[in-house]
Amino acid sequence: MTSMVQHTSDRMWTSRAVQLIEADGRRSADTHLLKVDLPEWAASGGIDLYLKDESTHPTGSLKHRLARSLFLYGLCNGWISENTTVIEASSGSTAVSEAYFAKLIGLPFIAVMVSGTSPAKTRLIEAQGGICHFVDTPSEIYTVAQRLEAELGGHFIDQFTMAERATDWRGNNNIAESVFAQMEAERHPIPEWIVVGAGTGGTSATFGRYLRYRQHPTRLCVVDVENSVFLPAYESGDGTLTSSTASRIEGIGRPRVEPSFVSQVIDGMIPVPDAASVAAMRFLSDRLGRRVGGSTGTNFWGVCTLIADMAKMGRSGSVVSLLCDSGDRYDHTYFNDEWIAEQQLDLGPPTATLTEFFDTGEWREPR
Repeated sequence: MTSMVQHTSDRMWTSRAVQLIEADGRRSADTHLLKVDLPEWAASGGIDLYLKDESTHPTGSLKHRLARSLFLYGLCNGWISENTTVIEASSGSTAVSEAYFAKLIGLPFIAVMVSGTSPAKTRLIEAQGGICHFVDTPSEIYTVAQRLEAELGGHFIDQFTMAERATDWRGNNNIAESVFAQMEAERHPIPEWIVVGAGTGGTSATFGRYLRYRQHPTRLCVVDVENSVFLPAYESGDGTLTSSTASRIEGIGRPRVEPSFVSQVIDGMIPVPDAASVAAMRFLSDRLGRRVGGSTGTNFWGVCTLIADMAKMGRSGSVVSLLCDSGDRYDHTYFNDEWIAEQQLDLGPPTATLTEFFDTGEWREPR
C-alpha cells in the first residue's frame, strides 16, 4: 500500500466554520436600496437617486460583506484553521466586521490600526472580543500586521490585497448583483452612474467587473479624498505613489495604491475636499432624517456633481451610490463642531454649494 502524508485534521473544523458563516448569512436579509427625494427640477427631469443602505448589516457597515468574503476565502484556502489568530490592518469598520466573524467561529482577532481611529469603532471591535493594536503612522500597519503574523503563527487576512479576489464579482450575492436586482422595477433600471469610494478598492473592482460581465452601459465613478493617492495614481498611471498623511475621512482614501485597486474598470474619478465630504454628510443626514458617515458624504458630493452634469446636458437616468455606515460612529469627529474647528475645516462654502444646487439646480464649486 502506498504511504501517504496527510494533513486532513482541520477539515472537520473548517467545514463547521464555513457552515456557521453561511448560516449567519442566511439569517441576514439583504440591505435596502433607498430612493432619495430629489428637488422637483431633478425629478421632473427624469433623474433619480438611490442609496444602497449598507449600515443595516449586523456589524453596521459596507465592510460586513468584505469581512464575510475574506473569512470564507481564508478558510477555503486553508489559511485559517482551528488555532489561528486572525490579524488585520484596518482603520476601523473592516476590523469591526472581522472581529464579528472571528468571534462567530471562535478565533482570536487583532486589529492593527492608526492611533486616533474613532473610539466608537475601537469599542465595537473590543465588544466582539477583538484586540486593538495601535501604531503611530499609517505606513506601519502593514509591517506590524506581518510581524504579528510571524510571531503568533497567525494569518494576516490582508483586506487591501485580498478584497478584489475574495469577492465573486460574477454573482453569488455580491453588492453589484444585489443593486441591479433591486433596480429592476424602477423607471431607469440600468443606472447612468454608480458612485463609490475607494478604501481597499474591492467595491469598485466588484462593480466595474460586474458591469462588464453583464454588459451594462452603466459607468463607474470613484470619489477620492484628500491625502489619498488613488486619484493621482489614476491620473498619472503611477502605481508607486505614496502619501505620508492619513485620510481624515475614515474608511476611504489610502496612503498607497492598494493591490485591490483595479483602475482599469473605473470610468472616471472625482476629487472631494474633506470639508465637502463633511458638509455633504451633514446635509444628507438632514434630508434623510438620520445620520450617515463621512464616506457617505464623499459619495454624495460626487453624486451631486454628476447629477448637475446630467441636468445641464438634459439627460435623464438614475444614479446609485452607497450609504456606507451610520453617522452615530462619528459623534466625536464629523458631527462635533469643536473637532471641525480643530481640523480647520470650513463647512460654509460647500454647504452653500449644496443648498444652492438643491434649490436651483446650479452647481458652483466652493471657493
